[in-house]
Amino acid sequence: MTATGTAGTDRARHGTASAGARAAATAYRYGLPALLVAMVAIFSILRPAFGTYANALIVLQSVSVVGVVALGVTVSMTTGGFDLSAGACVGAVVMVTALAMVRFNLTGGTAIVAGLLTGLLVAGVNVLLTVVARVPDLVATLGTMFLFQGLALILTGGQSVAAGMTVDGAPAPGRYTEGFAWLGGGSIGTVPVPVAVFALLALAVYVLLHRSRWGRALYAIGGNAEAARLAGIRVARYRALAYVVSGLCAAVAGIMLSARLGRGDVGAGDPYLLQSVAAALIGYAVLGANRPNAPGTVVGALFIGVMINGMTMLNAPYYAQTFVQGALLVGALVVSYTLTPGRRAAGPGR
Repeated sequence: MTATGTAGTDRARHGTASAGARAAATAYRYGLPALLVAMVAIFSILRPAFGTYANALIVLQSVSVVGVVALGVTVSMTTGGFDLSAGACVGAVVMVTALAMVRFNLTGGTAIVAGLLTGLLVAGVNVLLTVVARVPDLVATLGTMFLFQGLALILTGGQSVAAGMTVDGAPAPGRYTEGFAWLGGGSIGTVPVPVAVFALLALAVYVLLHRSRWGRALYAIGGNAEAARLAGIRVARYRALAYVVSGLCAAVAGIMLSARLGRGDVGAGDPYLLQSVAAALIGYAVLGANRPNAPGTVVGALFIGVMINGMTMLNAPYYAQTFVQGALLVGALVVSYTLTPGRRAAGPGR
């Protein structure tokens, strides 16, 4: 083969490789939003009721609690941390708000303050363990998760809290107030209150992470904490901020969940850890961000909500939903840590 022919072959191979790389990068960047649109279209065809405005509000309301928790988890992940205590925080807030109104006959406003303080307490324990005691984040927040799961059970004696329950041989003096219940079942115009809260918090987290110097500092710490410290960033302070935001988001989610349930159910927050982590990790790949980000987390939460709602309308067994959520989480991890264009180009072992 002549030199000219060899050069032509090399150019053709290079062009094919470049086209393949561009196709892979496009799929990585836009694949998840495209898949979400495809899911909506398929479910709407199979069940026409799925595509209605009323069902869209149901989906949005169902993902509002998950989405709010996931936004907090997203902030904790920006510094390289991981808040495994978020679900337990939600459950603890549900029980504390229920106790405040039902057992102690306090106002809804007082219950909200108690719920937010519970979130700050969880965040404070996480900060003490991870920042002060320098315990690895996964181990520390796992311990906090068990701690507050147990605390919620101790406070209620392992029983659910509901209006009319017996306390010391007599009916409980309080009940859920109408104003508090509005946070879970009310609406602003045609928009459910939890959806409005989710949208506002998503906007706030977006501004924090993508439009402020605090967000740049959080991402810098997640990229290289030592380099961030040498650049003058107060690493400990920003890591504490990340866990405070995560705790407050989980507290807001717990307040909304408590208002929706109208009672304090034992273990009410348990399902939200897996779903929130899945939403945050799925969001890594949205628009090729390859890092924790607010828009991606919103898309991830919607992805989970659409999937669960669609499977429910198709009468899929409830136990299959947990398997599908696990499969989604595994798929998100593969996409984020294996199929990223830059890492794929680096080859195995890099």
